[in-house]
Amino acid sequence: MKYLWLIIFTSVLVWSGINPKDHFTWILEVAPAVLGVVLVAATYHSFKLTPLLYTLILLHCIVLMVGGHYTYAEVPLFDGLWGAERNNYDKVGHFFQGFVPAIIAREVLIRKHIINGQVWLAFIIISICLAFSAFYELIEWWVAIMTGEGAEAFLGTQGYEWDTQSDMWLALIGACTALVTLSKYHNHQLSKC
Repeated sequence: MKYLWLIIFTSVLVWSGINPKDHFTWILEVAPAVLGVVLVAATYHSFKLTPLLYTLILLHCIVLMVGGHYTYAEVPLFDGLWGAERNNYDKVGHFFQGFVPAIIAREVLIRKHIINGQVWLAFIIISICLAFSAFYELIEWWVAIMTGEGAEAFLGTQGYEWDTQSDMWLALIGACTALVTLSKYHNHQLSKC
């Protein structure tokens, strides 16, 4: 399983790095995926995750690498999708930015016995996801300030004035969706840890 995971990750990473639309944007978008793999590898023996979580992390990495290859504003499948005036692939990325971290936070909080009670658990998980999303928006802002016009492909706002707020909204929806749809299955896998 781990070898298949690594083969898929490496294949998509290599593909995404071959003639990306913008090299600077590719580095910015792929860096979190590479950092994630380093963390997964570093903790593999000391804190092995559930198969569900490894799968979700891989899917999130693929979303990042596809966005890095094309830039989030120019992923071909999302050009004019459902009559939209803008390419909404970045919204997929921000949904995943809530969806996957929700299960990561859930797994860590449950396995480390940090929070008692399901209501508090859900509240803290959603708060962590929103904090992460807000921090990512701040990173985007800092990159824009430091690089000027070169950050347009990274920001991917496409002229939408509510881009930051809608990004955080989608992270919230992603976190809530993950908790509602995957908690029971996740509990089943956690019981085997």
